[in-house]
Amino acid sequence: MTTGPTVRRRRLGTELRKLRESNGYKLEEVAAQLGVAPSTLSRIETGKAPTKSAYLNQMLEMYGVIEPGQRQVLVDMAREGHRKGWWAAYDDVLPSGFDIYVGLEAETAAVRGYEISVVHGLLQTPDYARAVLREMFPRHGLEQIDRLVDLRIERQRRLDDDPPIDLWAILDEAVIRRVVGGPDVMRAQLQRLKDLNKRPNVSIRIARFNIGAYVGMKGGFTVFEFPYEDDDYAVLIEYTHRDILVQNNPEEAAGFVETFYELESLASPATETDEILDEILAKLAGSEPAKKGAVGAPAVS
Repeated sequence: MTTGPTVRRRRLGTELRKLRESNGYKLEEVAAQLGVAPSTLSRIETGKAPTKSAYLNQMLEMYGVIEPGQRQVLVDMAREGHRKGWWAAYDDVLPSGFDIYVGLEAETAAVRGYEISVVHGLLQTPDYARAVLREMFPRHGLEQIDRLVDLRIERQRRLDDDPPIDLWAILDEAVIRRVVGGPDVMRAQLQRLKDLNKRPNVSIRIARFNIGAYVGMKGGFTVFEFPYEDDDYAVLIEYTHRDILVQNNPEEAAGFVETFYELESLASPATETDEILDEILAKLAGSEPAKKGAVGAPAVS
């Protein structure tokens, strides 16, 4: 897999932070030397923004990086960090900050996703995604929603890459019982989950109601694992009004990895997922089609 601009910026930022700290400089000191705000340097070190060549050269001089090979590697990282990813074509509809998330997802080796309210984006059908996005962005027009659906489906191509990403998904049982978009849409979505769960690189498990109160009730999150051993995990934490991306904080990210493993110990085995989905599909088979214009329907009990 070719390393893209998001991961390049992230790796460069990590290296620059390590160099700064090993030389005993505080963030504010280096920012003052560069003539930028500390927040600007922080965005560079966390990979959220590319760095200008002039800033990079000045930092390398401050940090005593004189070996030509090491300097060239960092310069190449900075240059490639300025490239635009395929998702830039959707800049007109991308929510603020979501480009970083999509960039990480496009370049990760493995995804561990836990969802408490909706099917994970990498597993959604177009119709299910459209129903969800209409509720998430009620002020968007049909064309904007369609573009967001296209973006979501384009992201799913990672499951078909050579090699494909590994996806471990755990869904709260409420996710598969909540009828989103009407019975027809939900039936197609559940069948899609069954089909994907057969793939060797996909594992879908259900956190059943009968486990009672559990750690997953705090909310959904996604963990990104990268193909380089020295790369830390990145984590997207989902909230109602905004999401938070955790980067360059190994201790906090590791906590979410441990939580995911705990969820795995509580969820049903992936081999039982088809049986659970079939039970709900059987109940949906007797449901009336959704009325025209309806976005959702009651949960299947």
